[in-house]
Amino acid sequence: MKLSFVHNWRKKVGMARGVAVLGDEAGEGLTDLLSECELLRARAAASGVELDDSPTSLEALDQLLPRWREDPEELPWLGNDAGLYLGTVLVRTLKGADWHLWPNGQPVVRLPAGREIDVVDVGHRWALEGSPELSQTYGEASEA
Repeated sequence: MKLSFVHNWRKKVGMARGVAVLGDEAGEGLTDLLSECELLRARAAASGVELDDSPTSLEALDQLLPRWREDPEELPWLGNDAGLYLGTVLVRTLKGADWHLWPNGQPVVRLPAGREIDVVDVGHRWALEGSPELSQTYGEASEA
């Protein structure tokens, strides 16, 4: 649905990009909250891809035709979800990886060695350009 006042507002202020979490870090509760990714899960399911929070599912996402690029309103939301899903897979499968909140509320994944990955940024770039691939980012993080 295209609402003219929303479209005009976006022209003035730009597209929303990112997600912020307010409050204290809450371990598994934060992981559960950030893992919802409803839009991405719906688009993946419609394409026959099950998102089971595994590295293999990241590879399957990388193979999807990027039909979301045809909808400029859906693109940033799908990018958010892709980044949060990548973060979910990292936190649930890499020992010692966890969610961390920057002072502005931006959720990032902190790896055991201390490196932080801005997964939302990675998700936006993946949704918009297809690169870096989600599975590639996971692979690089798992080697760190």
